[in-house]
Amino acid sequence: MRLSQMLFVTLRDDPADAEIPSHKLLLRAGYIRRIGSGIYAYLPLMWRVLQKVSQIVREEMNATGAQECLLPQLQPADLWKESGRWDTYTKAEGIMFSLIDRREQQLGLGPTHEEVITAIARDMIRSYRQLPLHLYQLQTKFRDEIRPRFGLMRGREFIMKDGYSFHVDEVSLKATYDDMYKAYSNMLRRSGLAFRPVEADSGAIGGSGSTEFMVLAEAGEDEVLYTEDGKYAANVEKAVSLSADAESSPFTTYEKRETPGTETIEKLCQFLKCSPTQVVKNVLYQTVYDNGITVLVLVSIRGDQEVNEVKLQNELTKLAANYGAKTIIALDVPNPEAQQTWTAKSLPLGYIAPDIGNEYIAANKQIHPKFVRLVDKTTVDLKNFVTGSNETGYHVVGANWGEQFPLSEIVVDVRKARPGDRAVHNPEQTLQSARGIEVGHIFQLGTKYSQAMGATYTNEQGEEKPLFMGCYGVGVSRLAQSAVEQSYDKDGIIWPVAIAPYHAIVTIPNINDAQQVEIAEKLYTQLNQAGIETLLDDRDERAGVKFKDADLIGIPYRIVTGRAIANGKVEVVERATRKSQEIPIDEVITTLKNWITAAIEVKK
Repeated sequence: MRLSQMLFVTLRDDPADAEIPSHKLLLRAGYIRRIGSGIYAYLPLMWRVLQKVSQIVREEMNATGAQECLLPQLQPADLWKESGRWDTYTKAEGIMFSLIDRREQQLGLGPTHEEVITAIARDMIRSYRQLPLHLYQLQTKFRDEIRPRFGLMRGREFIMKDGYSFHVDEVSLKATYDDMYKAYSNMLRRSGLAFRPVEADSGAIGGSGSTEFMVLAEAGEDEVLYTEDGKYAANVEKAVSLSADAESSPFTTYEKRETPGTETIEKLCQFLKCSPTQVVKNVLYQTVYDNGITVLVLVSIRGDQEVNEVKLQNELTKLAANYGAKTIIALDVPNPEAQQTWTAKSLPLGYIAPDIGNEYIAANKQIHPKFVRLVDKTTVDLKNFVTGSNETGYHVVGANWGEQFPLSEIVVDVRKARPGDRAVHNPEQTLQSARGIEVGHIFQLGTKYSQAMGATYTNEQGEEKPLFMGCYGVGVSRLAQSAVEQSYDKDGIIWPVAIAPYHAIVTIPNINDAQQVEIAEKLYTQLNQAGIETLLDDRDERAGVKFKDADLIGIPYRIVTGRAIANGKVEVVERATRKSQEIPIDEVITTLKNWITAAIEVKK
């Protein structure tokens, strides 16, 4: 492609609405253009990158025996109501675009396709002889993000590869899950990215096990905790660790003490001259279930720890059936305004004890009349601890479970793992922290959807059984931008060779020099004929402008038909290293072909 004929407009300054380097560079380099909030056009250069990523994805998926298909973007609400996720996606998380058609039917624009594919399996899979089966698609997805940002990282419309597998049992499901783990690792490796697979929370997708594939980058929205021995890595939402040992309590007898102005752990420990590891703090949450019932939750956790709200939500979701509900639509620490909707009298905030009375909850049929009391594992073995007294300005010291306070039957792990914690698999290893961009996620769904939607098969004994399912997603457009976020410099993008829009760019410093033009035209034709995807910068621009644009758009190799042609050579500059060398004109094709092949093959 000749740049003189291409839709090619670059910007010298960073766009005002772009926050992270990759977003700024893709806009400046003319790869994408903002059309609306979280909505972008993929311009010709970007579309070539996306096609290359998609091809790698297809090759790896096809190699596992998966079959490509294309599912509808418009999805009937009835399917989502069958699975129980309609309210979750339209109300709780609120990320589904929903609409009503002219026949007054509710529809949604697909953020994901578990319901659609399960309906197909329900209609078409009859026997164990048809299993296992794995279908996938590459398609645009839609999610109504509360705050679209970072360009293609968190948009409202994006390209995704999603796949779904069906099995007779967990053993078969695990085999495909392991295949996907390898395939996803291959996809990212072949795309030239540094990444880390991590244990993850399954979120609204559901299921038992799940793994996220994180591209490592400083601007990543997710925090990854890992050990140097390579044996553990997890998203901070899922991570587990061993907390520091609790210090011995300085208190030996139980008593109530006046502790004015100590509504925070820090102030309390300074006042009492004790360690936060000997404090039981009691954190109040309110959760709203999908049937409108509000439940007040008290979490007792060690004073030096924080509550992981993802883990907490998972624990409370397990209790949903106790309140006639299926899922949670809201979970938060109630502010003063929220408290007024359910309190019968003023709460002793900052001084709450594990046994705060249910009489604080006003009578209301939409409010569960009792606190749900959860005790984090970090507090269970504490002796002679400090905690609130249910009276403002007072705490108790020397308290014990089973004596002054009953230990809740619901003991959970809801603490947030942190860098520096000891690893569970090896206490000699400590957790390290890195930032990551989630570009892939694989799930073992089990029978969650098949049971809800009646998708079954007949086994060898003629019995009807629910299908076991897996789900596997890769953000194609997000992966492309994450490559930029991982690899750029002050002058622009540095694309990995495998997914660069073009392998090489031939730059003519002076288009009025007939010899420069002639050699450039010849190289441009021969390189493309040899399978080396090449741009020709034949624009009537200064050489400096052309060099800056070549750096900005990040083409791996720049061939310059400048002064070196007098010696039968051209200058070849490698974008990643800035290494420059003069190569005989008749050796350019062979040299570049070897470099490109080596760069791509080493990743396979």
